Amino acid sequence: MPVTKVSGALLKRMLINGAINLKNNYKEVDALNVFPVPDGDTGTNMQMTIMVGVREIENADVKKISELLKMLSRGLLMGARGNSGVILSQFFRGIFDTLKDTKNGTITLQEFQQSLVGGYKMAYKAVMEPVEGTILTVVREAAEALEEKMAEINDLETLLKVYLAAAKEALSRTPELLPVLKEAGVVDSGGAGFVKIVEGMLLMVQGKKLELLEEESKEKNESEFQSTDIKYGYCTEFICELREPDKFEEADLRDILLSMGDSLVLVQDDSLVKVHVHVNRPGDVLNLALQYGDIVTTKIENMRLQHSALIEAEAKPTVKERKEYAIIAVCFGQGIKDSFKELGVDYIIDGGQTMNPATEDFIKAIDEVNADNIIIIPNNSNVILAAEQAASMVSDSNIVVLKAKTIAAGYASLMVFDSTSDINTNFEEMSSAINRMKAGEVTYAVRDTELKGVKIQSGDFIGISKGEIVVSVPERVEATKTLIEKMLDDESEIVTIFYGNDVSEDEINIIAEFVNEVNDEVEVEVVSGKQDIYSYIIAVE
Repeated sequence: MPVTKVSGALLKRMLINGAINLKNNYKEVDALNVFPVPDGDTGTNMQMTIMVGVREIENADVKKISELLKMLSRGLLMGARGNSGVILSQFFRGIFDTLKDTKNGTITLQEFQQSLVGGYKMAYKAVMEPVEGTILTVVREAAEALEEKMAEINDLETLLKVYLAAAKEALSRTPELLPVLKEAGVVDSGGAGFVKIVEGMLLMVQGKKLELLEEESKEKNESEFQSTDIKYGYCTEFICELREPDKFEEADLRDILLSMGDSLVLVQDDSLVKVHVHVNRPGDVLNLALQYGDIVTTKIENMRLQHSALIEAEAKPTVKERKEYAIIAVCFGQGIKDSFKELGVDYIIDGGQTMNPATEDFIKAIDEVNADNIIIIPNNSNVILAAEQAASMVSDSNIVVLKAKTIAAGYASLMVFDSTSDINTNFEEMSSAINRMKAGEVTYAVRDTELKGVKIQSGDFIGISKGEIVVSVPERVEATKTLIEKMLDDESEIVTIFYGNDVSEDEINIIAEFVNEVNDEVEVEVVSGKQDIYSYIIAVE
């Protein structure tokens, strides 16, 4: 029997099915990243955003559609990650805003269609400078096409088919609107994620309930953490220099360690083996390591004692004195985090590349620093919207969000921060520092493509500056040198290089010496950033 009205119960099932369809296919969306670097995370951000929202409603017994959408919208708002996640949260906020005065448990097809229009209009408002060829285009053109055909539509399945077909058509045209998509040979990833959601909603109406293909990993909340029974109590790390590296079989050591504990990470680099594992008898692990060679470094931490200390500390909360100023920054890599703290950052939100923090993470950070004036440094273009969304939700602090799109930009901005100046002056000076500096990164390509005349092969090392790939070659040192040559000029004064976990001291010394060969008047600062994915992050001021 054709469905001519949308009940709260049906809408709930549709939303959950749509979220599951995106969750099951998010890696396909991640792969549509324009740059062929190993940090494509649009699908990840969107599925994490919408899954937070559906968790709010999946067990809720609500009759009114307005109440259901209010709960969903709130969950999406707090869980929004990345630009596409924030836009998605605003889309559903627009749906709620359109239907918030609905008094009963059902809506007409016309009301549902109108809410989709409200959704795209709210999504556009969330972006200061909307760009066509993105998820915004997909939600708008799909809603407009549906509006044109509503007079011919008499049931929900037909409505969703028309809407989905228009969304897919709009998605297929995104490369024509954004040349960078056409050059890379992909469609917009955010729009593709949205299509997955609509596909899942339609499948539900057609009677096809989806199941998660893999068990969803849940982040431990406070109550889960307090009740955790730690199976292996000692976090054990060591570096071993092998006596006979040619005869060493990584799989043999891995199998033995897995029989002793869990959370194993084992990495071999020539004659060195680095191990991280959770066990109950760390002495046995070290004795095992001695069979392979000499132990260079060790670190053992009692996680049960740390757990107990944390619970005890949380049971005795302290009242923090409110500060005049605080700085919040998003960082990845322990060395980078340490550097930002040394420059005065009060609170580090772990994330950036591959894992964009949610709006809720910023809300918690704002609450934790307890300051009248707060500067947020996102350090990633895909984090700015979530930071701005969080800032708009807090009324008892004066909050500004810097347009720092890279770690290098955020680092340069901190150099001019003055705690004796007012927040507006600091915002202007720090923003000017960002505009004056040059940022660059070196990473590796995960697929073949060509962007703005640069041919890229999977496995190449690529240098990125000003949001563009400027070099792609098989050798990392060569890529880094070429990038530095393009970044340096006669006005350059300071070069700061954060090098990653995969870079040796010999290699960074070669790079540092090369900087002075290009310009012997610049000051070179080298920092062990300990970051993954990006071998080098370079700031030129």
